[in-house]
Amino acid sequence: MREEILSVIAKNSKINLKDLAVLLNKNEVDIANEIADMEKEGVICGYHTLIDWEKTSVEKVSALIEVRVTPQRGQGFDSIAERIYNYPEVNSLFLISGGFDLLVTLEGKTLKEVSYFVSDKLATLDTVLSTSTHFILKKYKQEGLIIAKPKKDEREAIS
Repeated sequence: MREEILSVIAKNSKINLKDLAVLLNKNEVDIANEIADMEKEGVICGYHTLIDWEKTSVEKVSALIEVRVTPQRGQGFDSIAERIYNYPEVNSLFLISGGFDLLVTLEGKTLKEVSYFVSDKLATLDTVLSTSTHFILKKYKQEGLIIAKPKKDEREAIS
């Protein structure tokens, strides 16, 4: 039952318990208890709303920063990862394969603000060897949802 619940709420976290129970052909109380258990266990870590900030008046700059670090003896990447993810500017942090070790996602008000974070906070950490910053210019799809839907051509055809 867990996987069924997770599959549905991953796509629609706003679904109410009654509709979820009907959809999965399960008891509403059982669904509620299972969700509560998964929240306590940390299987469900939180709920969020995906916003297309381009359609608002809020100024935001998003960036992906690749980070190469020296892992710590006995702790691997966990110690430096904890230092990085505790910065409030950091949205996400991933251990990755390839030429870099970590991938940091963050948002700021301006390119300068993001650059300042990378040069003055991130790059100066003891175990950080190098960084590579990539600014996101346009989002097409995020969290499985298409953001940049093509605009329909509403011009009249001339014949």
